[in-house]
Amino acid sequence: MSSDPNALAEKLLDAQVEFVIAELTGDRFEDVIRRDVADVLGVADTLIVGEVVDRARVKETAHRVVDKIGGSDIVTEMVEAIAEAIYDLAESDEYTLGDVVDREPVAALIEQFLAMHTLHNRALERLTESPLVATVASSFVNKIVADFMAANRARAEKVPGMSRVLKAGSTAASKVRSAGDRHLEGFIGDVAGRGAQFALRRTNNAIKELIHDAPLHDAAMELWDLHADEPVSVLREYLSKQELREVVMIVLDIVESGRNKEYFGHVVEACIDVFFDRYGEFTVAALLPELGLTADDIVTELITFAPPVIEAAKENGVLASQIRARLAPFFSSEQTLELLAAAQAD
Repeated sequence: MSSDPNALAEKLLDAQVEFVIAELTGDRFEDVIRRDVADVLGVADTLIVGEVVDRARVKETAHRVVDKIGGSDIVTEMVEAIAEAIYDLAESDEYTLGDVVDREPVAALIEQFLAMHTLHNRALERLTESPLVATVASSFVNKIVADFMAANRARAEKVPGMSRVLKAGSTAASKVRSAGDRHLEGFIGDVAGRGAQFALRRTNNAIKELIHDAPLHDAAMELWDLHADEPVSVLREYLSKQELREVVMIVLDIVESGRNKEYFGHVVEACIDVFFDRYGEFTVAALLPELGLTADDIVTELITFAPPVIEAAKENGVLASQIRARLAPFFSSEQTLELLAAAQAD
């Protein structure tokens, strides 16, 4: 064996590189992963989340992630592409809506919504504050009344002699209205405004009564049952791929436009506070069961995804060169060479 400490250090480095590569590849890899995961979780079981992770730093990181990743091109491209992929999904013909969504949660959701009377009342009250909504409601009521009157007029005209009577009455009413138009314009405007508000209140009352008294839950569930046995692909009949794409992109625009607003920042920080308030006293390892994970789950995923990457790095020489680059400073250090020289001298 050479007495040169540098030559000996180089041989030790070669042996160390081979040893590490052997641990990361082949049959030993799974045992190494299980050992290392157990060791890491053993350490994690001694660390308290609130003590080793600074809440303020997490908030800073969250803001950076929202700012940089939230507006990245990959998010926009992936959201649009995923929406189109789901729309065209061939399996949509093989599964029914009932296969995808259970009936019980749907029934519970509808029941809960219909029971939220405060929400209904408040929403309808706010509608009365909009003149445009009042006008729409008035037009809606007028349309119903006009259709009702037209239907009754049609039936009345079938009675012998009634057609001439109705025509004469209509002509007389037109002459009276024409003669008094200038005097009635202001009055009619006021009445129209009050009429619109009245129509809106009547519409709101009808909606409230419908929600409270009508069998809407049964009707909604009947509608669900009619669709539950149909394939998911039937949903394509409700909108085209282009319409879905446009809706998704509009929603994304809304999210992106709000992500850097000050209020959204407070929302993000509030969520982080909730996490730390709830789990801050947990050990890092104790978070795994809360996430529904076990050590075996982590091992399984690592031995599934890591080997192909490691093997590719081994084949092209990157793995060995990277391991060597990290270990070489130790073996070529002055302290190591002195120890090797002393060992050879003994």
